[in-house]
Amino acid sequence: MDHALTPAPRLALTDQPVASTISAPRSSDRRQVKVAPVFDDALRQSKVVVLDDDPAVIRLLGRILERGGYKNVVTTTSPHEAIALCTVDEPDLVVLDLHMPDMDGFSVLERIRELTPPDTYLPVLVVTGDMSPWTRQRALSSGANDFLTKPFDTPEVLLRVRNLLETRHMHRKLAEQNEQLEKAVRQRTAELDEARVEILERLAKAAEYRDDGTRRHTERVGIYAARLARALGLDETTVQTIRRAAPLHDLGKIGIPDYILLKPGPLTAEEAAVMRTHTTIGAQILSGSRVPTLVMAAEIALHHHERWDGTGYPHGLAGEDIPLAARIVAVADFYDALSHDRPYRRAWPVHDILAELRRQAGRQFDPDVVAAFLDLIDHQRALVAAS
Repeated sequence: MDHALTPAPRLALTDQPVASTISAPRSSDRRQVKVAPVFDDALRQSKVVVLDDDPAVIRLLGRILERGGYKNVVTTTSPHEAIALCTVDEPDLVVLDLHMPDMDGFSVLERIRELTPPDTYLPVLVVTGDMSPWTRQRALSSGANDFLTKPFDTPEVLLRVRNLLETRHMHRKLAEQNEQLEKAVRQRTAELDEARVEILERLAKAAEYRDDGTRRHTERVGIYAARLARALGLDETTVQTIRRAAPLHDLGKIGIPDYILLKPGPLTAEEAAVMRTHTTIGAQILSGSRVPTLVMAAEIALHHHERWDGTGYPHGLAGEDIPLAARIVAVADFYDALSHDRPYRRAWPVHDILAELRRQAGRQFDPDVVAAFLDLIDHQRALVAAS
């Protein structure tokens, strides 16, 4: 028998669905069951794939479904073509014969289930003349949803098809609603995360107002740190995270008393010890979040005063044990802090700052980060000179 893939044959009687009334041939009960045609547009446009090795059966099922109002019915006698149809364009219902040569319906059913995403409800209506318990159990275990027994009658076909399609569309609507809810939750979560970061940025500015006459130190550190991260080859997502996290590096200064923070002269040993606690204070304020920006900000706040040679604070980390983001911010912070006046000192000339950076490479700072920063400064100077 040649396999064929065909749309269901159209009836010449009418283009409108008609009610189906038929007597059940397997029963002595002569009462008739009337099945209303499908008028719901979503159900009418449902894609139904019918597979049976008997051309007469697929012609009959095609006529029944079209007469019941279904407009997108495709029939085939080839199991391989049926599987291809399910692969290329997922149907809404598969009507499947179990006993076929070459590839039986059980194999087709298992293959369809393998191709169907786990969160997708794709109903399969099994058509068979063998309704032994073993056959039913195997079909159900392979993923069948309902059965039609040959010889079948029109009302039963239409009722079972409609029930399965209505369930399919309910699942799809529920999935769409869940997707919209998840999208709304993600959007709201992002808004809350943004609000959280903004609040902390404002706290950082509040602390900054106490010892930075320009009120822009944290903003500049963020810009320098992002440029450095990009120059070091970090991915753009990380660059932008550093851009947002770096301005929070001195957030802990909000907990340092004014008499220490604003002292115009050198700090005593005791005062310096208090000043160093701004690293742990900032980390404590920022800790406990799952927001990537705040996780990185806590890491930077805690470690941006560690030194490459291990003599920094608060934990005396050395070399690459210091988080890279903190090593980057350490250089950016050093450069910008020395470039501007503070209550306890005047700003340094730029060439002196660069000379000190070179001297501290491999001591206080990561030498690779210093080299990248000096390259950025040289590039910026070249652009200014060219303009």
